[in-house]
Amino acid sequence: MERKNHTLSSEFIILGFGDLEELKILFFVLFLAMHLITLAGHTTIVLITLIDTCLQTPMYFFLRNLSTIEIGYILVIVPNMLANFLSRNQRIPFLGCALQMHLFIALGGAECFLLAVMAYDRFVAICNPLRYTLIITRALCLQMLLLACISGFALSLTLTTLIFLLPFCQSHVINHFFCDIPAVLFLACSDTRANEIAVFLVCMLILLIPFLLILLSYGFIIAAILRIHSAEGRSKAFSTCAGHLLVSLLHYGCAIFIYIRPKSCYTPEQDKIVSLIYTNVTPMLYPMIYSLRNKEVKEGHRRTQTKLLWPQSQER
Repeated sequence: MERKNHTLSSEFIILGFGDLEELKILFFVLFLAMHLITLAGHTTIVLITLIDTCLQTPMYFFLRNLSTIEIGYILVIVPNMLANFLSRNQRIPFLGCALQMHLFIALGGAECFLLAVMAYDRFVAICNPLRYTLIITRALCLQMLLLACISGFALSLTLTTLIFLLPFCQSHVINHFFCDIPAVLFLACSDTRANEIAVFLVCMLILLIPFLLILLSYGFIIAAILRIHSAEGRSKAFSTCAGHLLVSLLHYGCAIFIYIRPKSCYTPEQDKIVSLIYTNVTPMLYPMIYSLRNKEVKEGHRRTQTKLLWPQSQER
């Protein structure tokens, strides 16, 4: 009981990038700019797919919600990281650290499931186009979105609870820029094998299984595209799917590298670099990938600008 009380009343210290003191201001400016670009990009996608009537389809319904989840995901991590650049050894309460981990896993898990749902949507659209509107109904879209979010939050709550029930009676210095799973587990002073198994099982459910389903879907999609006789038809099909496939590879690739590996391979500095890319660079690229590779999004952006800037001309 004494050890438990000591753990619950304590706080963690986020070490961040303490070994790069002379570059902290430069990093702050750089990552603040990236953060603002990322927020602007995802907010633009949300607004375009809400306002433009031509983008009220299941594909853009999922894209809008993916961007919404991504906004929440980066807001959980990046503001604290930016604050860490301006302060030395930022402190975070025990429950605050648990909440950050819970939201990070929950939103990341929901995003993983939603990417798998989007792959299924593309699979039906290309492999079974005549029955697409009968299969992918509005009710099914809402059900799949809710299932993705509820699954992410439920798995996250279970895993976070198991991790933060561990005693942290030694160092409370987290060698990371947020309360990530490997960094927190590294501080536990009891046997963590059961927790590592739980992490592996959750990662299987959140990362490996959805990723394998996405690869399977794209195996059928590519086979269907190659059977299209028209070069224009093949090009349109590839452009519709290329953005989602590239985003999936970036998202799952970084996550699998960080979380699905033995504890013996854990190196804090390497993890921080990969996590920096995973939480800052790749979210910034997603809106660019979708807008540059998708003609409908670009046209929707143009129509939305016209509607917002010159509403009277739209009425005429």
